[in-house]
Amino acid sequence: MGIFTRFGDIVNSNINAILDKAEDPEKIVRLMIQEMEDTLVEVRSAAARSIADKKDLNRKIEALDRDLSDWGGKAELALRKGREDLAKAALIEKSRVSATVDVLKQDYLAVDEGLAKLNEDIARLESKLADAKTRQKALLARHKTASSRLAARRKIYDYKIDDALVRFEQYMRRIDDVEGRVEAYDLGLPKDLNHEFAGLEAEESVKEELDALKQRLAADKTATAEAK
Repeated sequence: MGIFTRFGDIVNSNINAILDKAEDPEKIVRLMIQEMEDTLVEVRSAAARSIADKKDLNRKIEALDRDLSDWGGKAELALRKGREDLAKAALIEKSRVSATVDVLKQDYLAVDEGLAKLNEDIARLESKLADAKTRQKALLARHKTASSRLAARRKIYDYKIDDALVRFEQYMRRIDDVEGRVEAYDLGLPKDLNHEFAGLEAEESVKEELDALKQRLAADKTATAEAK
């Protein structure tokens, strides 16, 4: 479906207003440009026909001007020869040719005025077309920028990142739970110096017991191996 219904719609159009109302400005501006280019071809074709008509009329007028001169010369010749009847006939023919020339000159002026109007129309249409193409470039640039921003946003808010963040939060929660369990053992215990030394002694006792157990297990393992 076309945007414009006649040439006047194009040259009198407010491109901004049309694009502001459009659901798809890029599509609309493409249609505008297509219609403007098609109309420009039509107007240029009309101008070409007018130029051809103007040249044709000019040739006909020049030929008839020669006929006028010729019939005038014939009338003079006939009078010199005493043929008034022929002179009269020549003047009648000259008058007929003169009337035809007047008509053709009026046609020539009309075609010339129409051609001047077409030239103005072409200039205005080219201006509108240039404006539309400039806006198309701007729209394409905006679309490209928006697409790049959208792609970046999608990466930022990608579900994989969200999933990684969830896993990180779960990991942090597990660490909090372990730390809470460690701290829970100390709840209710006195925080004096004797208690701290007792803790150190207990840790040392446990370490010694653990080392002894490791040594015993190692000895048992060696003895078992030798027995085999």
